[in-house]
Amino acid sequence: MTIATSSGSPEIVQLDRRSKLLRQMIVRAFLAARRGHIGAAFSIVEILRVLYDHVLHYDPKNSRWPDRDRFILSKGHGCLALYAILAEKGFFPESDLTKFCAPDGILGGHPEYGKVPGVEASTGSLGHGLSLGVGFALAAKLDGRRHRVFVLLGDGECAEGTIWEAAMCAARDKLDQLTVLVDYNKQQTYGPTTDILEPFAEKWKAFGFAVQEVDGHNVSALKKVLEAVPLASQKPSAIICHTVKGAGVEFTERNLHWHHRTKVSEAEAASLLGALATD
Repeated sequence: MTIATSSGSPEIVQLDRRSKLLRQMIVRAFLAARRGHIGAAFSIVEILRVLYDHVLHYDPKNSRWPDRDRFILSKGHGCLALYAILAEKGFFPESDLTKFCAPDGILGGHPEYGKVPGVEASTGSLGHGLSLGVGFALAAKLDGRRHRVFVLLGDGECAEGTIWEAAMCAARDKLDQLTVLVDYNKQQTYGPTTDILEPFAEKWKAFGFAVQEVDGHNVSALKKVLEAVPLASQKPSAIICHTVKGAGVEFTERNLHWHHRTKVSEAEAASLLGALATD
């Protein structure tokens, strides 16, 4: 897999065993329902992995622990990746993944607060996650609490005006407990996002954020950046993660046919799992 880093130079990223295993969990849930957003889920695996391995403070046995850090998946259609990491961390049994979108399951096509342990907000209507995150961070600041709030946005979602309204509020109130991560895979359903967003980093800076760009599939680079937040005192942070839509399987990468899939053939199912084999 090749991605363009923030420096503009291409870098070859080899998925390690753990990244493949997480993608296998995503694929098994997807195949149980025979539907889902594979491209959107694959592009954020490493971001979520680093957050839940090294950055967020949480207790899977007490998902409402008051001092936990809050994570909001604003691009709710990428929920298969969130479900995989939450299951792996013990928020709910991994067997629940096989009931993705099933009438007797808890895991829907978008994450639902109050139904799925570890989910902080019901998302999927794009453009609202940052507003929720600003509210969470402002409440923490007013209450004198130091837990942090992380919001993961899709890049196509950043064309929504509500994103920038929320960004203005975050900077005005000096919410350095708030970190925005953008899954900058440069694709949306109708074409490239770069035509709309660039110069992207400069926009976040203009709205009062401290900004860092990073290879969104490089675990060590992500860890270094995320462990350093807040990037500046009294400023919210924005981390632009350069990713590949559908990353990890050659025939799903940058392939909008895999943005959302239904009616997957047995051959395609076998190819997905075969591409993620760890032996």
